[in-house]
Amino acid sequence: MAETAAAEPKIVTIPPVLTVGDFANAIDLPVTRVIGELMKNGVMASINEQIDFDTAAIIGSDLGVEVEVEKDEVEVHERPVKEVLADGEGELRPPIVAVMGHVDHGKTSLLDAIRSSTVADGEAGGITQHIGAYQIKRGDRWITFLDTPGHEAFSALRQHGARMTDVAIIVVAADDGVRPQTKEAIKHAQEAGVQLVVAINKVDKEGADPARVRTELSELELIPEEWGGNTVMVDVSAKAGTGIDKLLEMVLLVADIEDLRARVTGPSDGVIVESHLDSGRGPVATVLVRNGVLKTGDYIVAGSTYAKVRSLTDWQGKRIDHATPGMPAVVTGLKAVPAFGDVYHSAKNEREARDEAAHTTRQEQVKSLRQVKRIDAAAIGDAISAAGVKELNVVIKADVQGSMESLLESLATLRNDEVAIKVVSSSVGDISESDINFAKTADAMLIGFNVGLGGGVKQQANREGVQVRMYKVIYELLDDLRDALSAMLAPEVIETVVGELEILGVFKTTKTAVVCGGKIIKGQLEPKLDLRIIRNKETIGVGKLTSLQRDKQEVKEAFEGDTCGLNVATSTAIELGDHLEFFTVESHARSL
Repeated sequence: MAETAAAEPKIVTIPPVLTVGDFANAIDLPVTRVIGELMKNGVMASINEQIDFDTAAIIGSDLGVEVEVEKDEVEVHERPVKEVLADGEGELRPPIVAVMGHVDHGKTSLLDAIRSSTVADGEAGGITQHIGAYQIKRGDRWITFLDTPGHEAFSALRQHGARMTDVAIIVVAADDGVRPQTKEAIKHAQEAGVQLVVAINKVDKEGADPARVRTELSELELIPEEWGGNTVMVDVSAKAGTGIDKLLEMVLLVADIEDLRARVTGPSDGVIVESHLDSGRGPVATVLVRNGVLKTGDYIVAGSTYAKVRSLTDWQGKRIDHATPGMPAVVTGLKAVPAFGDVYHSAKNEREARDEAAHTTRQEQVKSLRQVKRIDAAAIGDAISAAGVKELNVVIKADVQGSMESLLESLATLRNDEVAIKVVSSSVGDISESDINFAKTADAMLIGFNVGLGGGVKQQANREGVQVRMYKVIYELLDDLRDALSAMLAPEVIETVVGELEILGVFKTTKTAVVCGGKIIKGQLEPKLDLRIIRNKETIGVGKLTSLQRDKQEVKEAFEGDTCGLNVATSTAIELGDHLEFFTVESHARSL
């Protein structure tokens, strides 16, 4: 008798990410059976939830189906932001300089002095709120500056800022010295392999001590050139404008040593240094060109979005038809707001740009599903703990993508085991009626950071009872939300034992009260104190002292050694030999 050949497994091609329902249809099995198989493997998923290919492959194998992933026909070329050029190849480009350091040490004021503008006057609290790119010309040479934020909450932006640059100017106030953010900025620059130039600012201010600053920097292994080291340090005063020329000379000198070159032919690439949604122009991004020439009409891809460049303007807002390496330019024509720090590159045509952006979107979806959720004892414990956390729902609206990322990063730190911020929605642009409606539905506070709030929208918020808070300085926003979370914390209850009494007689017992007598063996008693009834060293009940008698007279207090009569409100029967422990309870507000 011939042996029956083993049935060949069914082969099905599926995309990298799909819903449980689509997977069931693809393998031609009831969705209930697929969900059951998922549950057997510890995956709790409904018909409309997405699963990744790895999960589908495991479940398919258990169901006797072999699955293959669809081949992505989009050819995506990795284009590094910094191309390695052979010696002498390419053309010299402007150095890209980041100005970094501690808050209020004069970074923006230094840029003001360099480019003769008044940005600091327009910044809330004198603090730069989002990254910007500028160019200045010294002689016949251009220098590009990135103005990176100074407040600690903008750590992410400063890190991106350092990694886009060739030279980092570390600004240190001569009257304040090296601060935590100074050390952080130095660390980011060194990790990115960026050359350092130290600007010791405010040297004309009372209490200034540049020598002390140099000593503090030398302790961080930044030895000044004049002390035999290799770190350039320049004394400047942004306010008086002194030392600026020397600082720029040193920046160009350091750049010359680096021999900064870029490819000027072929496709353009660079980095998104700022992005936002403009009410008149749609998604807008500031790009920093690293290689090639970016022209009006070019197709570019930036992360999961793309554009046909509709217009280009320089940092001063003047229309230009192209941007060369080392130059910042404002781009319009994007389909969506790109993420801060995204790399952009040119595409041949719209189809290639669209397909690459879609490919990136799919890849991001797959990454988000890489960790399969399994229900085990630890997960159940985490879920129970999470359920006990009180959440403050917020909707965030920010001016630019860079600010948004830093806000979200900072808000994630505002939490403990009891309270946390839950960002239910975040986007860039002015506050709209739809934002008010969403905040009402989500029972959320609406936070605006450097955005507009129209009169009609404000009236709608008042009608709907939506709380809207507007901010221009990030630490004020964080302080207010920290206070809001603190108000949600349960108060700290402090219990203080004030006395103890031994029961020597019980005279009358009812369902709600006991009349008894005893001797105070510790502390002092007074009416209205809370008490515990202790028998054989175990607490068997609680109550309250309603009245106190001594020598058959009602008194307001009794002391250690006194014998007294008690009227106790309690539902617990008190017996001879029991001890009563008296205590006070106070509650104190807590802060995050």
